[in-house]
Amino acid sequence: MQRILSTVALIATVALSDLRADVIANPLFSDNSVLQRQMNVPVWGTASEGEKVTVCFAGQKKEAVTTNGCWRVLLDPMEACVLPRTMTVSGSNTLTFTNLLVGEVWICSGQSNMERQLGLRPGQKPIVNAEKEAASANYPLIRHFGVTKNVSPEPLSTMGGKWSVCTPTSVTNFTAVGYYFGRDLYRDLKVPIGLIHSSWGGTPAEAWTGSGSLSTNPALGRILENYAKEVEAYPGKIAKYKSEEATLIQNYQAATAKAKEEGKPGPAAPKPPFDPPHDPHSPSGLFNAMINPLIPYAMRGVIWYQGEANASHAAEYRTLFPVMIADWRARWGEGNFPFLFVQIAPFFKMPPGIREAQLFTALSVPNTAMTVITDHGDAQDIHPAEKEPVGARLALAARALAYGQMVEYSGPLFRNAAIDGQKIVVSFTHCGMGLTSHGEPLKGFSIAAADKVFVPAHAEILGNTVVVSSPDVPEPKEVRFGWENVPDCNLFNLAGIPASPFRTDSE
Repeated sequence: MQRILSTVALIATVALSDLRADVIANPLFSDNSVLQRQMNVPVWGTASEGEKVTVCFAGQKKEAVTTNGCWRVLLDPMEACVLPRTMTVSGSNTLTFTNLLVGEVWICSGQSNMERQLGLRPGQKPIVNAEKEAASANYPLIRHFGVTKNVSPEPLSTMGGKWSVCTPTSVTNFTAVGYYFGRDLYRDLKVPIGLIHSSWGGTPAEAWTGSGSLSTNPALGRILENYAKEVEAYPGKIAKYKSEEATLIQNYQAATAKAKEEGKPGPAAPKPPFDPPHDPHSPSGLFNAMINPLIPYAMRGVIWYQGEANASHAAEYRTLFPVMIADWRARWGEGNFPFLFVQIAPFFKMPPGIREAQLFTALSVPNTAMTVITDHGDAQDIHPAEKEPVGARLALAARALAYGQMVEYSGPLFRNAAIDGQKIVVSFTHCGMGLTSHGEPLKGFSIAAADKVFVPAHAEILGNTVVVSSPDVPEPKEVRFGWENVPDCNLFNLAGIPASPFRTDSE
């Protein structure tokens, strides 16, 4: 009888141990992490229900009881620390993370121009000066967390990825824009820099926006309506693909063989259509899988390079982009943290309306800044090879908005236009110490009468204004600047930052 009772007790003990879950921390808390200075720092993860979890770091000891499978503690604000520290997370098991720093943390997100890594990849143009830059990139206080690409129809609580210390070898896998941004911040602030990189090429802003914010805004109804149609059409699309798959593969193999004989690049392999809930273009899919798991990691702000995928719906982007920013800010709970973004570069297929939508966001959404790069685009390549100036200008914006430094961080932005007889006088903000065209005649301005037929205009700088006129338009009503797919314009402030394209005849 005693043996039977012992056996039952053993089985019960094993069963209970099987039900217990190890204490797990969110992947952001691991070796080489950078924690945000001067803020409360949430640390969280999962464990068995009711289990007490203890987090020890930098002389602090915080405890939490696991509820609904999740635990979370809040570390008190800390000053920057360049000396590596250790964090322990303990419950039924103990996790030990080493080489942690305290400094400044930024989220780097968007589509391909943010995703583009410093190192060369097949089919890409090399980034200007990247090889030389990588060779000298010994920055042990700069760290990079690359979020694994994933899509989800529902919000996730965890994700793949790991922290990497910046070395000449590892930096080739860093986001190039994020690296240059972080490098410049580190040089200025002299504190550790953590870059959390979460981006995916070719993706629209709605994929990075939480579902609640999309569904409650009538102006964004087209997005969800189109998605519903895609879901409805998917069974027919996948059935059609399966019925034609054998023929597609045969054609692909034949085309590949022919291209090889001719020494030409081969065609893309046939792929089945994406199931809409797992398509990276689907509304909220990337937010759910690649942003939600980061929340509420303490951070200073966001740098963002995206908009190309929304260029065909530029008017809609005027609403969508501010909604996305507000959505992130509300969910993070850090208030209106700095949100710094890059205006889309000149490219022969990129209409000016998307730059205007971004300008409207910069002018209307608080604590945002727009980095203009009309002087660093590539008319034939949507992925300009000059990434260092982009990171540098974003870092200037961070220094001003996040750290309160008295630096000019923006190029001239349109303020207003006043008709003065046969001329239009255009005023700007962010003139800095003055306006300049670097000694060349001003380019990029056009002017129109009430008929809105625009003609190239003569323009000259007068103080912090530009006076625009044309003998062909004696009664001017409207003015445009840089209103082209590939703007050819040269208005700068004396800080060396170009003016944003604009128009006065916007709907």
